[in-house]
Amino acid sequence: MTGEPMITTQDLAKWYGQLRAVDGIDLDVRAGDVYGFLGANGSGKTTTVRMLLGLVLPTSGSVQLLGERMPRAARRVLPRVGALIEGPAHHGHLSGRANLTLLDAAGPGGSRRTRRTRVDTVLEQVGLSGVGRRPVKVYSLGMRQRLGLAGALLRRPELLVLDEPTNGLDPQGIHEIRDLLLELHRGGTTVFLSSHLLAEVEQLCTRVGVLDRGRLVLQDDLATLTAPTGATVVETPDPERVRAVLDGRVVSVDAVRAVVRGDPAEVNAVLVAAGVPVTGLALQRPTLEEVVLAAAGTSADRVDAPGERSRR
Repeated sequence: MTGEPMITTQDLAKWYGQLRAVDGIDLDVRAGDVYGFLGANGSGKTTTVRMLLGLVLPTSGSVQLLGERMPRAARRVLPRVGALIEGPAHHGHLSGRANLTLLDAAGPGGSRRTRRTRVDTVLEQVGLSGVGRRPVKVYSLGMRQRLGLAGALLRRPELLVLDEPTNGLDPQGIHEIRDLLLELHRGGTTVFLSSHLLAEVEQLCTRVGVLDRGRLVLQDDLATLTAPTGATVVETPDPERVRAVLDGRVVSVDAVRAVVRGDPAEVNAVLVAAGVPVTGLALQRPTLEEVVLAAAGTSADRVDAPGERSRR
C-alpha cells in the first residue's frame, strides 16, 4: 500500500447505552485515495465520521488524522481538513457569499486580503458564482449542499471528508460534483466519501470500506474487489447449447447468456467449432453491488432513511 496515512482508526467503537453504533473498526485511508465509505440504513457511517473529526468521542479505540491523534491534535489538524457532515448549517438571512466570508473569517490562517478571492474561487468551483445576493433561505436543497461543499473547500484541504455530498442534487449536479472531486483529487486532495449510493462510489472511488451494523466487513482497493473472476460471460441466443458443449464448466445460465469457466478466446474457439452461435464475450467481473451484497447482506444498497439517525 502506498501513500502516507491520512485516516487511521484502531478498534474504534461507540456505544449509546446498550446500542452498539460502531463496533471496533480499523479504517486505513492513505494519501491519494478516493475512499468510498458505504453502509446501509443504521450502519453507523455518520457516527464514524463524527468521531474522525473529534465531534463525537469514541467509547473505545483511537483515531489518527493526518498522522496525529484525535481529538488531542484537532487544533493543528482540522485547518488542513475540509468537511461536510450531515448537511451544511448556514445563516438563512445572509447570501451564500456572506456565509462563506463569515466562515473564512472564523477559521485560522487565512489572509484577510485574499478572502474575497478565496470565496469567489470556491463559489465558482461548486457552480454558485451567479447566485448574487439571494439569501440562503431561498436556496434549494441542492444549492445548500453546494454551498456546504464550498465551505469545505475554502482552505484548499489536504483531506476532504464528505457525508452524502450529493444529497438533494439532480443528475446534472451529481455529475458536476463528481467531476469537481476528481479534479481536486488530481490536484493532490485525498477524499473520504461517506455514501449509500453504490453507483456514485463505483464511478468515483479507488478504495472502498463497507460498514454493516457497525462492523467494517470489507476494505480493499476497488480494482481488487471487481477484478475478473476467471470466468467468461457468453452472450448467445442458445445458452442451453453452451451448457451441452461445455458441460461441467458452466457456472450459470439465463435466457440470453451463460457464464463459463475459462478464457474468452478459448471458450469462443470451442463454441464456434461446435457450431454454437455467439454474439458477445466478456470477462466476468463482479459489480460493486454484488461485492457489497455478498459482504453485508441484502440491505446493503438500501437508501438511508431518517431512522438511521437513531443509530448513526
